[in-house]
Amino acid sequence: MSKHEIRSAVVAGDVSEIPTGESGRRSPSGRGPIMGEIGFIGLGRMGAAMAANLAAAGRSVIAFVRRPDRIKQLAASGLRPTMDVGDLLGCGAVITMLPDDDAVLETVFGHGNDGLAAGLRPGAIHLSMSTISTAAASRLAAEHARLGQSYVAAPVFGNPDAAKARQLFVIAAGVAADITRCQPIFDSVGQRTFVVGTDPQDANLVKLLGNMMSATALEVLGEAVAVLRKHGLDPQSFVDIMTSTMFGGRAHKIYGDKITRQMYAPGFLLPLVLKDVRLALAEAEKAGAPMPSVNVVRDRLITGIARGYGNLDWSALGLIAAEEAGLHAVPSVTAD
Repeated sequence: MSKHEIRSAVVAGDVSEIPTGESGRRSPSGRGPIMGEIGFIGLGRMGAAMAANLAAAGRSVIAFVRRPDRIKQLAASGLRPTMDVGDLLGCGAVITMLPDDDAVLETVFGHGNDGLAAGLRPGAIHLSMSTISTAAASRLAAEHARLGQSYVAAPVFGNPDAAKARQLFVIAAGVAADITRCQPIFDSVGQRTFVVGTDPQDANLVKLLGNMMSATALEVLGEAVAVLRKHGLDPQSFVDIMTSTMFGGRAHKIYGDKITRQMYAPGFLLPLVLKDVRLALAEAEKAGAPMPSVNVVRDRLITGIARGYGNLDWSALGLIAAEEAGLHAVPSVTAD
């Protein structure tokens, strides 16, 4: 049966001939180990590194891409690239690593019967590793459940370099048995998994709030460095002191160094940070819990994007703080 026939059979409700793994047997509960191929949608810098790590761990990964010029590069990473999303529909799990709600919802629901949800077989898992809203996560979970499929939210903390090194932190939520089925995938892309509950939206809330803690840390770092520079002092010495005493976390160490060296090479781009900020502020408003410091970050991001810095990493919050302090700043956008 071809992948296109699989898709037609699922839409029509006939799954008796659909293979579900290398053994050709289907678990009645649909809760057995994820066997065979894994689909991957969203091959940006993060997604490509994660998919390559899955392939390096011995998994067969079908990578959906829209541009033919990516095919050779992805194939060289051990992936099986395709431009037909139908080729993913026989997989036991399909991972999405897409930039926002709209991209994920369009991929899953499409138009009528041409979305991922309509084509995935019963018992398959949609593993969303994107940073999206809690509302989108709840909608996805409900629709997959209605179709007899599984949905696990597992956004990650870490940048593209961490993704390449398998040093991501996975924040997972969903049915316990489904998370267990996904654990080998998590182990192939990250260093540790934190399970935060059975409701997928909870993982997205944790991820958004974690990003806000990092964003506000970068904002304060940028402001402090600007003050030091205006006093003619060495900001690197200050950052070394702070990260060796009161602020020894990853965000302060990694981004404090970038801000003092004025290194803003593309990583977590400002428009994507702004998307997360807006989602977090919406969650805060819904909960009746103000986040005034995050409002400051939102305004800084809007300022930076208006000045043409939309292609820079969120360490560029330091650049914006410097300019607001009247300092002459020449952004460096080359990678270390």
